[in-house]
Amino acid sequence: MNDQFILPVGSFTHAEGLLKLSVHAVGGQGGGVLTNWIVALAEANGYYAQSTSVPGLAQRTGSTIYYVEMMPATETTPVLALMPAPGDVDVVVASEMMEAGRAVERGFVSAGRTTVITSTHRVYATSEKLIPGDGRADRERVLELTRASAKRTVAFDMHDFAKRSKSHVSASLFGALAGSGALPFPVESYVSVIEASGRGVAASLDAFHKAREAAQTGVDEAANAPVAKRAEVRGPEKKRAEWQRLLTRVEALPGPVAEMAKAGLRKVAEFQDERLAGDYLTTVEEAVAGDDADHMWLYSTTFAKYLANALCYDDLIRVADLKTRAARFARVRDHADPSDTALLRTTEYMHPRAEEVVGMFPAALGRKVEASPKLFAWIDRRVNKGRRYRSDGIVAFVALYMLGGLKPIRRFTLRDAQEREHREAWLSYARHLLPRDYDLAVEVLACRRLIKGYSDTHARGLSKFDLAMQGARKLEGRADAAEWLRRLRTAALSDPSDQPLRDALKTVDSFLDAG
Repeated sequence: MNDQFILPVGSFTHAEGLLKLSVHAVGGQGGGVLTNWIVALAEANGYYAQSTSVPGLAQRTGSTIYYVEMMPATETTPVLALMPAPGDVDVVVASEMMEAGRAVERGFVSAGRTTVITSTHRVYATSEKLIPGDGRADRERVLELTRASAKRTVAFDMHDFAKRSKSHVSASLFGALAGSGALPFPVESYVSVIEASGRGVAASLDAFHKAREAAQTGVDEAANAPVAKRAEVRGPEKKRAEWQRLLTRVEALPGPVAEMAKAGLRKVAEFQDERLAGDYLTTVEEAVAGDDADHMWLYSTTFAKYLANALCYDDLIRVADLKTRAARFARVRDHADPSDTALLRTTEYMHPRAEEVVGMFPAALGRKVEASPKLFAWIDRRVNKGRRYRSDGIVAFVALYMLGGLKPIRRFTLRDAQEREHREAWLSYARHLLPRDYDLAVEVLACRRLIKGYSDTHARGLSKFDLAMQGARKLEGRADAAEWLRRLRTAALSDPSDQPLRDALKTVDSFLDAG
């Protein structure tokens, strides 16, 4: 190959007036609509424009890249590129924060040239959701890197602007593009393009103008964030008085413990009743009695957090209760955002196993059923099937509502008895460790994070928890026991399978055997 044709990144030749844009969007966010608007905008202003797209695994792990090149019309038809090249893009438009980060990672953003226009909201990728722990990418870190990599960055929550206008993020992105001044076209041309689209014009224009103004003047996202409303305590006077007595007890706890216990108290009371909330608070007070300020109350704060989570386990009663709440239907409607004349239908998917069904039996009866393999297998064959229920229909809703109304009998069920036994064994082990190894006791409490969900998810989490506790017992007496248990927990949370945890346990076994 002749060396004279090899150009280093960033050293590209340009026809006069040539502009290059790439649009990065997740499926369903209107990336195609936005690209068509940009092409129409260029052509309306006497430019020749060409657009191409390369679809990724939209709505899964990737995105679609739309690429537009435009230049003033000439006597001859220009030959334009089909894909963006690293270091050779004037404007990058991203529909959400991680798409901007991927554009930076691919080299499309350059500090001497590129204007980045991105919404700061998140659409989580499947790879983030699969992690049992917190698999979310750090949005603030990505935003910081984007700003450092670009010549100019226009970034704010454009999805929120669109939502408030009952439009789509593509309209907000178009408005931010207009407000950025990155293209040499008047605002009137942008407006004409939206009006010519003929669909949802009023809502799109509202989102467009709000985003355009924000791009020009800047926006304080903190000031525009919705203010959380303080929950009102409603109910009979006797119950409200009991709740106030519980809050008075919480306020007597050390500062960091009180803050966590107050949140835990609300969670437990909402899950069951004020009686269980009182039991929770009594147990937390006992933990505080064994703790001290020298350790910044870390043990009792961790105790308050994970005990609340342990008390609020997911069973069929809990799932049915959550699925029939008015707030949940309002959230679904807000997310779907149907038109006023549209009919919204809600279909629930449930896949209980025999364990979940038998877990609702009275404790004594449930233990007898579990002790009979044939009977248990018979039940499992009849219930262990994925089922879909139309919760917007009267029959399915009433069935779920009645199931969720079984909360008062929960404390008599087999599942509750099993949870109590497991919870007491866990807390007893932490209490046993506290005077011997404070840090290890804290880590044992934090391992409760491994248990979540119901059905198969709960079973996998419980298995990981048991493996972690095996590791904790092996590590007792070592100065680095807490650090190693933290590593075991991190390994367990890094993957849906338990293989990383088992690998970490092998490492523990190797140095214990060597010692």
